[in-house]
Amino acid sequence: MSNIPYAEVIGDPIAQSKSPLIHGFWLDALDIPGDYRRAHVKPDELGAYIENRRADPDWRGCNVTMPHKGAVMDLVDDPGDIRGTIGAMNTVVRQPDGSLIGTNTDAAGFYSPLAELDLEGAPVAVVGAGGAARAVLFALARANVGPVTILNRSPLKAMGLLATFGLKGDVVALDAPLPPVSLLVNSSSLGMAGQPPLDLDLSPLPADAIVYDLVYSPLHTGLLKAAAAHGLDTVDGLDMLIGQAALAFELFFGASPPEGRDEELRALLVAG
Repeated sequence: MSNIPYAEVIGDPIAQSKSPLIHGFWLDALDIPGDYRRAHVKPDELGAYIENRRADPDWRGCNVTMPHKGAVMDLVDDPGDIRGTIGAMNTVVRQPDGSLIGTNTDAAGFYSPLAELDLEGAPVAVVGAGGAARAVLFALARANVGPVTILNRSPLKAMGLLATFGLKGDVVALDAPLPPVSLLVNSSSLGMAGQPPLDLDLSPLPADAIVYDLVYSPLHTGLLKAAAAHGLDTVDGLDMLIGQAALAFELFFGASPPEGRDEELRALLVAG
């Protein structure tokens, strides 16, 4: 194996990940010798994977996707108290001495397309209660949003999340009617290729509401198509994917992504 620095994205499943396209595009654009790969890691293989890579000086780290964002916290160092704040890790970075630091770039990646909006006091609905939801709720709490309604298959699991992030709101079942919120976020895997659809009646939403779907495979999810049919503004999953990847890229390869190439990258991701 050639001694070039490399990073990976790990998950189960992993074939759908577009992260290698993003990081590969940036490595090529900046002419940085390096590689970024997919690694299919099942839950019972996570510990062995981490220890194996820890011993490889060419490995710069990995992005962590479902279902490992919680379990990986037990296997790496946590200097930024990600466990006590967001409660989910999506990035592991290898230090020169072989120590591994976990962090989370999802919260900032999620928030980047909303940064220009004034969400203070705005009512929000979030679908899902997993690792991505934790990053979303962490970011929304920092934005001082108004009441948050979490829609989840298991309302009990989601109840603790509101308290964790100091948010006021409510938890309802997935088939409950939507409240008239300013922002609706799908942080679940519903609507993803191979997963059940997310069927929500969007008619309660006001005309200026924003619908944000973190799913990016397919890019034009059923939820976003329904939102567009209602004339609502939408944000697709590529915005968060690119945003969180940019932060991880700097951690892995020590360089910022190239300026002014986002449209080119989006076109590549949509085609790929």
